[in-house]
Amino acid sequence: MNVHEYQAKELMAQFGVPVPKGGLAQTTEEAVDVARGLSGDVFVVKAQIHAGGRGKGGGVKVCRNLDEVKNAAASILGMHLVTHQTGPDGKLVHKVWVEEGTDIARELYVAVVLDRGAERLAVMASPSGGMDIEKVAEETPELIFFSRMEPGQPLWDFQCRQLLFGCGLDAGQVRQGTKMLQALVTMAMAKDATLVEINPLAITGEGNLIALDGKINFDDSALRRNPDIAELKDPTETDPLELQATELGLNYIRLDGNVGTMVNGAGLAMATMDVVNMAGARAANFLDVGGGANEEMIGKGFEIILTDPNVQAILINIFGGILRCDVLAGGVVSAAKKIDLKVPLVVRLEGTNVAEGRKILEESGLAFEVAASMSEAAAKVAAVLGGQK
Repeated sequence: MNVHEYQAKELMAQFGVPVPKGGLAQTTEEAVDVARGLSGDVFVVKAQIHAGGRGKGGGVKVCRNLDEVKNAAASILGMHLVTHQTGPDGKLVHKVWVEEGTDIARELYVAVVLDRGAERLAVMASPSGGMDIEKVAEETPELIFFSRMEPGQPLWDFQCRQLLFGCGLDAGQVRQGTKMLQALVTMAMAKDATLVEINPLAITGEGNLIALDGKINFDDSALRRNPDIAELKDPTETDPLELQATELGLNYIRLDGNVGTMVNGAGLAMATMDVVNMAGARAANFLDVGGGANEEMIGKGFEIILTDPNVQAILINIFGGILRCDVLAGGVVSAAKKIDLKVPLVVRLEGTNVAEGRKILEESGLAFEVAASMSEAAAKVAAVLGGQK
């Protein structure tokens, strides 16, 4: 789960990380009121969406008086902000964060990240703050400093010193940075974060460190033991179909293709998307109904697929194990009749009760094609679409 910048900063501040003073606004009037309560004569108005690159897309504006704050908020609120992470349609901006301006002398990058390969947290730092870390890694990898933590151990002072002296900080700044890095690690461990990132981490003209931006990702599977984090989820940042599927206990991710897919098992689902693409079409979704789905859940999943207007055909690829083929077939028939299915349907069933499942489909009166293999199913669904991409 992702959170907004303002939420990330509020969490960081709770753990002792210095952040600029600011406030949230959903109207131009609120933005001006927030700025009026801040000190200094420079303010920054920042769009709050779950995407990076906001400044390049016009979602971050520096203002030198209240009139400029009002104009900046008016131009950002309600805009569809397009960045390299949003896709061409962009994201609608519902709120902005207004904060005090900072006297920036240098910009760094620091992060705590879950290193899945090493199965432990790692801490990163780079003197090239304000840039995409992927670009830094590609062009100047020698400017990224990296230290893995030992399981059950804290982030030691010597590790912090190695990272921060490598970024060119002086002794006083290293002391500040050590406290900051250790606070970020403490927060990541306490809240089950998979990424805690500050980019940029600013060094002010007075030589102090302050987090100008914040990004935190959390482990979805750990939200039950972090209800305070779960409450931070913004439904406007999640596709409504994905929200609906989550409430039903289905694993659904909306994509930009034209073939709706229903599969049981994440590995089989990814393989299915691959063969659909290889056959000349594109998957419109990832939908793993899992092994414990009942007929009602399958029917709801089928309805979710058909709610997507981009879906021009449906491919069902089920290997019956815990989820029996007859249960799947019953759910599909029920949903298709309820919705009045009008798009082509290709079905591949194998496994437990496959004969019963095929019989249910054959006697349903639905127009569909049966495939004996995954590749054949993908070829058939691409053929009915004329090989559309």
